[in-house]
Amino acid sequence: MSFELWRSLALAPPRAVEPPAGAARLRVQPEDFEVHEELGFAASGQGEHVLLQVRKRLTNTAWVVRELARAAGVRHFDVGYAGLKDRNAVTVQWFTVPARRRDPASWLGAGGEGYEVIAAMAHTRKLPRGALTGNRFRIVLRDFVGDTAQLARRVAEVAMAGVPNYFGPQRFGCDLGNLRGAFADAEHVERGFELSALRSLLFNAVLAARVARQDWCQLQFGERANLDGSNSSFVVQALDESIATRLAALDIHPTGPLYGRGESGVSGDIAALEAEVIGQFPQAVARLERDRLKASRRPLRVAVRDLELSWLDSGRTPALSFRLRPGSFATTVMRELIDVTAAVGSDDEHD
Repeated sequence: MSFELWRSLALAPPRAVEPPAGAARLRVQPEDFEVHEELGFAASGQGEHVLLQVRKRLTNTAWVVRELARAAGVRHFDVGYAGLKDRNAVTVQWFTVPARRRDPASWLGAGGEGYEVIAAMAHTRKLPRGALTGNRFRIVLRDFVGDTAQLARRVAEVAMAGVPNYFGPQRFGCDLGNLRGAFADAEHVERGFELSALRSLLFNAVLAARVARQDWCQLQFGERANLDGSNSSFVVQALDESIATRLAALDIHPTGPLYGRGESGVSGDIAALEAEVIGQFPQAVARLERDRLKASRRPLRVAVRDLELSWLDSGRTPALSFRLRPGSFATTVMRELIDVTAAVGSDDEHD
């Protein structure tokens, strides 16, 4: 199995609809890519932590964590955060710090190069990873060349049907660094990022096969369906009208494997397809089978909520706003609409 196949599944897996509606440049300036985390809960108003809302620009999450730890006089792992966010962007995200040395009021307006605290409230506990209901995006696409009517049609179609939930290039590291190390010596992969990249690659491979079969957004008997916006799933025992209605309404989605120990949870034709696809990656399988990660499932489709297209610069520059569930990638949505060239790269994910 060549590294070129690994590369194509990471950077250019098959689209659900071809051709794209045009081409444009992404991240010409940080303000072209805005991300806002949505927690889904309010601060408790009391407790031993401070919940901070931070706006950052041209700064990665790990650096902000270290800066907040220094300002709070604590260790960096005492700082909680819900997810990683892009450096080359303007992002608004949430953190917690222990309250023992500074009260909430003292944090308002605090900051440093590239970040500022814009809200601070007392809270009961450290913010855990993944404690989000979603991420809200606003993305400006510069130097657009294409069919404006076709773009509008594709936006409407995506709003109705969702997009394939591929892992984006960010998951595989700068210049595919997380995959290169794994491909070169999968027997000795140790880094968590590389293990995650291997699982993501296998998922993308299965999803690509479902896209090729044109059933990536359909449910089959014996597979597991995901409940939208949650990690819950159930086995499809009958393909009845209720299933069809919920599928069309984006209330449930087909799922694909996050490879690991244990049963896949699917049977029949889908189980056979997944086994066939995953069997093409013996290096990745050999390493993952020695790891302690448990097998799980990820939705093959992601709903693109509140999707809106607007035009700037007298109708020459498209701007898109939308919401995604945690763990899904805005770049995956973009490539279903247009060919995108990144003026500046991305180094984080939208957890």
